[in-house]
Amino acid sequence: MSRVRLLVGTRKGAFVLTSDASRKRWEVDGPHFAGWEIYHVKGSPANPERLYASQSSGWFGQVLQRSNDGGKSWEAVGNQFSYDGTPGKHTWYDGSPHPWEFKRVWHLEPSLSDPETVYAGVEDAALFKSSDGAQTWSELPGLRTHQTAPGWAPGAGGLCLHTIVIDPSNAERMFIAISSSGVFRTDDAGQSWRPANRGLRSNYIPDPDAEVGHCVHRIAMHPSRPNVLFMQKHWDVMRTDDAGESWREISGDLPSDFGFVIDVHANEPDTIYVIPIKSDSQHFVPDGKLRVYRSRTGGDEWQALTNGLPQKDCYVNVLREAMAVDSLDPCGVYFGTSGGQVYASANAGDTWAPIVRDLPAVLSVEVQTLA
Repeated sequence: MSRVRLLVGTRKGAFVLTSDASRKRWEVDGPHFAGWEIYHVKGSPANPERLYASQSSGWFGQVLQRSNDGGKSWEAVGNQFSYDGTPGKHTWYDGSPHPWEFKRVWHLEPSLSDPETVYAGVEDAALFKSSDGAQTWSELPGLRTHQTAPGWAPGAGGLCLHTIVIDPSNAERMFIAISSSGVFRTDDAGQSWRPANRGLRSNYIPDPDAEVGHCVHRIAMHPSRPNVLFMQKHWDVMRTDDAGESWREISGDLPSDFGFVIDVHANEPDTIYVIPIKSDSQHFVPDGKLRVYRSRTGGDEWQALTNGLPQKDCYVNVLREAMAVDSLDPCGVYFGTSGGQVYASANAGDTWAPIVRDLPAVLSVEVQTLA
């Protein structure tokens, strides 16, 4: 019988939540790394027992952790993230040049086929790769040295590379997203990159249709359609059908123009999920109601999913890494909140229930569907 394992990163540690395929009863294990910020935990598709975790602290810096037994035990691995060559400068909040400085790992993306290979998206924005199970790291400098990079400026959360999407049909192709520069695509395994932001419009930047400079919050792909990507950005939800050559808005009747998460149903490539947030300054759900919005038409038409979610006096946020879907049928959908709740739906969002209510603020949620 299949099992499901949730990997939850929080402000004060990591938690591993497990259930059988019914997804009704859960065991909660943790905190691992108590007191540390865990920005992201993700398992290898090639070896589900191999997990990687990004652990950080303002006092002690960055630590990469690895598990070979599904999170029962962990070992610290390599923590040297050195930019290739002289890092140079990007643009600071006030428009002045600012030195490129490594701060933390935001996102870990294991290879689809090799458990020893993993990519790391970091702040200040760059992409690193390890081919020895995270023991050593090398930058793929073609991204950070792109001709537009001196003009990259941070969003409110920093100049972070927060999303890495690998094309399952072409290992040479990847998409990454940076706040607040936008989406970039490589077709040669990270050696060279080009912006993939045509069609994005951001009314509050100097050039609303600029090649780069858009605050993209998250992109998502269904593995059966690698040319179709969905995007939650500051002010819009977007879609591309040609691998990022052009994007069009699909926000439709959503109740706000802001949000962080977006994900795709595992068995229905045109069914997508977002959680609208009220404005870029308040960062909580609109009207005191926690609602997941689902589109079964690939965007434009949205349905509020509320059954089992609080519909009054709720003022939580859901961050960009904090939603995941499993591959069971019916599809399971999961998300975590700034209030420490982790919600699960075992029926594609029709009904919801909390798995836990009182964790530290949730930074990331990933799910593994296990045989």
